[in-house]
Amino acid sequence: MNEMRQAMQDVKRAMGTLSKQVPEEMKGFSDFMGTVLKPGKLDVKTKELIALGMGLTSRCKYCIGIHTQKALAAGATPDELWEVATVAVMMGGGPAMTYVAELQKALDEFAPAEIA
Repeated sequence: MNEMRQAMQDVKRAMGTLSKQVPEEMKGFSDFMGTVLKPGKLDVKTKELIALGMGLTSRCKYCIGIHTQKALAAGATPDELWEVATVAVMMGGGPAMTYVAELQKALDEFAPAEIA
């Protein structure tokens, strides 16, 4: 298993444990996330690109992985993801810049070789 997939698996496992410990709270959180990420005034691709940028600025490896994967699935191109990274770095400075390496790992794992 690759590094990004492993990080995503680790968080999924921890969220499963948390769901067993505090099921009502986690159901509310899960329902909220599901509702927010549905198409609305913004399409799913746009929402996933925003979430990716937020993941980069907040330095969340898992967020970068999952939202890269979901943005690609929603039709985003690697070029669009790199442009999101530039906006994230503009807003997050040097610390966000270091997490661009996590975007590279996610693209290496999730983008088809012919478009990465």
